[in-house]
Amino acid sequence: MTIYDVDATELIEEVAKELKNIEAMQPPTWADFVKTGTHKERPPTRSDWWFVRAASVIRKVRLKGPIGVGKLRTLYGGLKNMGHQPERFKKGSGSIIRRILQQLEIAELIKQDKKGAHKGRVITPKGIKLMDNAAKKINTNKPVEKPKEAPKSEESKKAKPKQNVPEGSEKKSEATQAKKPEEKKEDPKSKESPKAEQKTAEKKE
Repeated sequence: MTIYDVDATELIEEVAKELKNIEAMQPPTWADFVKTGTHKERPPTRSDWWFVRAASVIRKVRLKGPIGVGKLRTLYGGLKNMGHQPERFKKGSGSIIRRILQQLEIAELIKQDKKGAHKGRVITPKGIKLMDNAAKKINTNKPVEKPKEAPKSEESKKAKPKQNVPEGSEKKSEATQAKKPEEKKEDPKSKESPKAEQKTAEKKE
């Protein structure tokens, strides 16, 4: 079970809980009133937002590493409201990202490395283990879904069970139906009114 097998939001929340137990991952004093970027109008409402952002950063480092502060600022940026003018894209706070990267490096969850022309932070085996364990916890805590039964159709509900009838009685009923004489249909001409009969008799005389 790895980070690719679980939902990103659930993984970040679980990793944030694990980071709270690490001494190096402690928010600074100014974290209570600072904004996460110039495009934001207010500071974060969650009291533990520092650990949530740190969990998100370490996930980005694992997926996109080696990566530096510049690219992370772009990933955590957004559109700023310029009033009557069109919105403009602004990068996220570099101070927050830089401090989180330093704390993760002290905790030995990430390290600086160079791969070809790219240079930046990459995740360490200790960081991979922390994230994979968080992914396993998410998978084990999920309840097992029972297979849903197919809904019964209305016709099957309305259908009544057939009564057990002996074979001999069925044959007798068929025979009686066959013996019944067909009813003779009366012609409408035969039913004439008495006035019409008198008129025909007078004509003959």
